[in-house]
Amino acid sequence: MPVTDRMPTMGKLAAAIGLGIVGWVGSELFRPLMPEDTNFGWFNYVNVVLGVVCGWRVTGTRLGRGYAEGFSAGLTGLGALVFWAIFLQSLNEMLKRALDNRYDGAVEGITSMFELATEYALTMLDGTLIGALLAGAVLVGVISEWVARRWP
Repeated sequence: MPVTDRMPTMGKLAAAIGLGIVGWVGSELFRPLMPEDTNFGWFNYVNVVLGVVCGWRVTGTRLGRGYAEGFSAGLTGLGALVFWAIFLQSLNEMLKRALDNRYDGAVEGITSMFELATEYALTMLDGTLIGALLAGAVLVGVISEWVARRWP
């Protein structure tokens, strides 16, 4: 990795802010898909932080190579955001269940975590949510590329 990939740039900042917003909007669109009695706690805030990190580290490092690459970088950042959001939320739920002594061992808890992740991924198969996430990611990628060209 070149040294310049570690330097803060306006493109990275734009990607971080943009994917943070996409994380918040995606969280708000995901809430109605879950059961009524679900306690979300810090759900939105965790996803915003994940969006900011993925925007800076994933999308932001792929900017400055053209608008097609910016388009692709936005989608790549979204993929990372969705992966880590599902992973962390299922880990959190598994830990809550483990503290309630629902598992007999660590392997059962880890297996349950993957079952929860699959359940969350299947819940995300909603047209409005998918459309909003994809549109947001493409918009973030293109705008971040424009910002990276405008203010290098």
